Amino acid sequence: MNKTRLYDKHVAAGARMVTFAGWLLPVQYPTGPIAEHHAVRTAAGLFDIDHMGQFVIHGPDALPFLQHIMTWDVSTLQPDDAHYSLMCYHDGTVVDDVFIYRRDNDYMVVVNAANRKKDLRWMVQQARGFNVQVTDVSDETYMLALQGPKAQTILQKLTDLDLSQLPRFTAKTGVVAGIMTLIGRTGYTGEDGFELYFAADQAERMWDALLDAGKEEGLLPCGLAARDSLRFEACFPLYGHEIHAGIDPISARLGYFVRTEKGPFIGRDALLKIRLEGPSQKLVGLEMLDKGVPRHGYTVLIDGKPRGHVTTGMKSPTLNKFLALAYIPAEHSQIGTEVEVVIHDTPKKAVVVKTPFYVPVYRR
Repeated sequence: MNKTRLYDKHVAAGARMVTFAGWLLPVQYPTGPIAEHHAVRTAAGLFDIDHMGQFVIHGPDALPFLQHIMTWDVSTLQPDDAHYSLMCYHDGTVVDDVFIYRRDNDYMVVVNAANRKKDLRWMVQQARGFNVQVTDVSDETYMLALQGPKAQTILQKLTDLDLSQLPRFTAKTGVVAGIMTLIGRTGYTGEDGFELYFAADQAERMWDALLDAGKEEGLLPCGLAARDSLRFEACFPLYGHEIHAGIDPISARLGYFVRTEKGPFIGRDALLKIRLEGPSQKLVGLEMLDKGVPRHGYTVLIDGKPRGHVTTGMKSPTLNKFLALAYIPAEHSQIGTEVEVVIHDTPKKAVVVKTPFYVPVYRR
């Protein structure tokens, strides 16, 4: 079982550790996941996300290679830009969802922990015929996420880089707490914030410096439970739930990140067909009308018949409602459509509602 370099810090802080994607990670601290969730919405939270993978794409064909494997038009990225994208198989289903950072002389691609080995094998296979190197730098690179409306105030205490001049979806290299760091203004919580990349042997030093700088701002260390509820409210997908090797981005309502007009890429023809003909199923938001907690894998009934399933569901800490994301047939995906979710063998009424449940700060 893998442990991050902050494992002992988490245990000493009283975190409850769980297994996730082959790693022992904190699911919550003594403050509890609800307090951690609200801290990110109102102040700031600090996440150890070093289980995620980072690949460097370097060489004369770096751009054409990424254009070949990514759904996003990577040619639109300027130096210091960062952007969400997907990688698809030839049938249009999802290999993984990633973040791409364009740096001065190369690109860095951040992948999901559970897919790291698979993604590396797949990318190396697709790199045949391109003058490009794909290098896994995950072990030598540490990754933390500082998220929330006070994230900038906290981080600014530790760097001379003017963070007010760092727009959303860009990244700059600078010194944070005496450590050379790639600072990305990105995140997966729906709030403003930063993802930090630096030398792995500086993990404890950076973690302590950030927590100390955030004491007066209400910063809390946060675990996987809060990370999941935060991304769920903003309706960001989680690989293995909303997206996987059996789902395409169009059905997952991620069509914005599929730029078929850029030219050929892996999965383009299949995705263009789905886009033109319409998907057979769609990811929708549900709000429970009857009392009950919808969970991952629960069956969705339409007219009394099994027609879909819940991908993620819980009580929203911010909205105080029982909500879910679910796949149902496209013809029943209109807002206001009533369905039922089978909870403990009992059908419970729910209704299709607008998504995202919580509008991310950069979309307001």
